This record gives sequence, structure tokens and C-alpha cells, in this order.
Amino acid sequence: MALHAVVFDFGMVLTDIPEPTAHAELMRITGLPLERFERLYWADRHAYDEGKLTGIGFWQKLCADAGLPLNPAQIEELNVWDARMWTTQNPAMLKWQEQLKKRGLRTAILSNMGDAVHANIEREFQWLERFDVLVWSYQLGIAKPDPAIYQFVLEKLGTRPEETLFIDDKPVNIEAAHALGMQGIVFSDVKQLRMDLIERGLDAELPLPAAS
Repeated sequence: MALHAVVFDFGMVLTDIPEPTAHAELMRITGLPLERFERLYWADRHAYDEGKLTGIGFWQKLCADAGLPLNPAQIEELNVWDARMWTTQNPAMLKWQEQLKKRGLRTAILSNMGDAVHANIEREFQWLERFDVLVWSYQLGIAKPDPAIYQFVLEKLGTRPEETLFIDDKPVNIEAAHALGMQGIVFSDVKQLRMDLIERGLDAELPLPAAS
């Protein structure tokens, strides 16, 4: 069956690596060793993505768990730098999305994302408007790999699972898509994506992203 839609993850697919200066500021403000910071940062990230924590709440909890006596202004600064850290873009993938639209395919973003990050990317990236469907996990209270969020994006797109290609950098999220009958590719870089599309014969249906 022909493909009618391509669904993109946001972070590490449509974006570049997290912004190094912003990450450095998070480290500076907390004063935590890198390993401990990363452990605490990811411990409650899924809850943030599910909307169980706001951005401010996320940082308040991290600082409480770390025993950091930071004031409200410092908490707000952490929240701002965190949002900036994920406000990057991958030009080659954005160009490919434009090519897909010109070919007549529908496109969507399906992203695990919290409120502060979403607010920042909406301010910075007008290209979000080019997508037919935008699904942000915190707004629904569910996050990948929950099957319900994939069903939601399919309903919004109006496509069947087998007609829909999902691209995400996390294998667990691709496995969840496969379980629903969607096609899926684990993303690492544009060169590998081109190879994966060709290997699956999808280059007969889709334009290939330009190799950087």
C-alpha cells in the first residue's frame, strides 16, 4: 500500500544536537557533576512530557531531589535555558519535509515535549506551520511509546497505519509504531536515513533527503 503520510519526531530528528551553550548554563547554575545532573535530568523527563509536571515544576523537583537551595529566579533561569537547549533545527530534514509536501504527502510532528520547550519553539520556528498535524505529548497527558498517542496522530492525519511512515531517534518508539502496523525508521543521521529508505524500496515513493 502506498504511503500517504510521514510523521516526524521533533528532538534529534527535526533538530540538531542540544545547544551546547544552554547545556553549559544548566550545569553552571546547578553546579552538579555531569553524571549526577544527567541522571536527575532524565529521571522525571517522561512525567514532564506527559504534562504531569510543568517546566517550573520539573526544575523545582530536580533541585529538591539534588538538595539545591535555588531561588525562584534561578529556577526560572533553568527553565528558560532548558527550552533553549532544544530549540535547534536540522536544515536537511526540514528541506525534506518540504519536498514531501510538494509530492502530495501529509506530514506531522509527534513529539514528547513539555510546556516550556513547546512555547519556546513556537516563538522561534515559523516552519512548524508547514506541518499538517502537530501533536505535543504534554497537551494530551500521554507520551510515546503509549499506543494511544500514535492512534491520535493517525486519526488527525486520516491515514491508516500501513500508509504512514514514522521517523524517531529512539528504537522503543519505533517498536511501538510497528506494533500498530505503521512503518518506522530509527533516525540517526540523514545519510543513514537515505540508505534505510532505499533498502526498503521507499525511494520509489518518496523523494530522498539531500545528503549533507
